[in-house]
Amino acid sequence: MIKVGDSLPSATLSEFVAVEGNGCSLGPNAFDVSKEAAGKTIALFAVPGAFTPTCSAKHLPGYVEKAEAFKAAGVDEIWCLAVNDAFVMGAWGKDQHTEGKVRMIGDGDAAFAKATGLTLDLNGKGLGLRSNRYSMLVKDGKVVQLNVEAPGQFTVSDADTILAQAKQA
Repeated sequence: MIKVGDSLPSATLSEFVAVEGNGCSLGPNAFDVSKEAAGKTIALFAVPGAFTPTCSAKHLPGYVEKAEAFKAAGVDEIWCLAVNDAFVMGAWGKDQHTEGKVRMIGDGDAAFAKATGLTLDLNGKGLGLRSNRYSMLVKDGKVVQLNVEAPGQFTVSDADTILAQAKQA
């Protein structure tokens, strides 16, 4: 499992990129995580899937509401990751009004989750391999804080936990 001091793995993730005007979009924009994180401070949190009740009611809104506080604490970007495709993440972001505050990033094939060792096997529930719920603070591609939740707990991926750590870092 990834730990404090480790570099983010080189994995390809994607996000839906919309272009204003005529309803056109660029669609999924693939990028390499390690390259995208270089030179930035990122508050990254992951959830098992988009549109889940707890994540839609508690986790994601906390980051959206505190986006300015994250910037004031020196965080360049907030990333929300889930094992969903970029279109689903884009739709969830639109529903949750994340534009300009939280980047909604899809890990469609769970490559990032697998590379970090932060997977959650929900095959028995028909949901496949997912990401654990966690948060991390990343500086220049290196993990400086990592908070992984135990199953059934909803404490460390909330915005307050990682924001407090960003203020201390």
